[in-house]
Amino acid sequence: MTLRLLPLVGVLVLLCLPSSSRAAERPARIVVDPGHGGDQEGATSPTGLLEKDVSLQVARRVRDHLEEELGAQVLMTREEDQSLPLPERVEFSNKQRPDLFVSIHCNAMPTRRTRARVQGIETYFLSASASNATARAAADRENAEAPASRGGRGDSTLAFILHDLARTEAHQDSSRLAYAIHQKLIAATGSSDRGVLQAPFYVLNGVEAPAVLVEIGYISHPDEGGRLARAEYQERLATAITEGVRAFLAEVRRRDSPKPAKVAAPATP
Repeated sequence: MTLRLLPLVGVLVLLCLPSSSRAAERPARIVVDPGHGGDQEGATSPTGLLEKDVSLQVARRVRDHLEEELGAQVLMTREEDQSLPLPERVEFSNKQRPDLFVSIHCNAMPTRRTRARVQGIETYFLSASASNATARAAADRENAEAPASRGGRGDSTLAFILHDLARTEAHQDSSRLAYAIHQKLIAATGSSDRGVLQAPFYVLNGVEAPAVLVEIGYISHPDEGGRLARAEYQERLATAITEGVRAFLAEVRRRDSPKPAKVAAPATP
């Protein structure tokens, strides 16, 4: 009788495990979002290199590394040079029920003086207010493609949603993911460390998973813009992002794995 019950007991134990523990047993599902596309070209380098092209090239490399090295299931918001509105990127991501979301962009400065001077990598996660003027400028530039009714990001409803979001585990994990990726990027590239920052990026708002936006460099800088065009440098970026994702997933799986039950010591006579 006992032997017949063993398979049933095993099934019951599996069903009682937390869903996060069962998720840890399957390949990670990751949405990679190449910024811009189609008639939305993004920023431009001094030699005419377009952000939309660099972001797609790097995103494809990230996808390949995630699949080959982590065995992840990777879904791209766009696979080619096509226009894709920001709301559709969020909607697509949530339909996939991903474990995390990574949006890839290149940064830029507006004036000749700042274009010649400013370079480096920034990694963002969502916040109702920007960390500083640089973060605000980056969000404003990337949000320029957002629907006009929500592009301003200043309404009280959004502020309330983001305030509530700050208390969720997904938002805390977004911070952890941002730091994990950023540290690997700086170590791998030697690029100027412009920090992990927070800003109200449209594409991060509403994603129902840990979500980050990576500005992989200033395409407007004469030297960094040139590096972003090179396959070898793109490979370094993609490998670093993959290693950051690997570190984040390992941390989450350790945290969410079932803890062994404590057994009371037998009472001494």
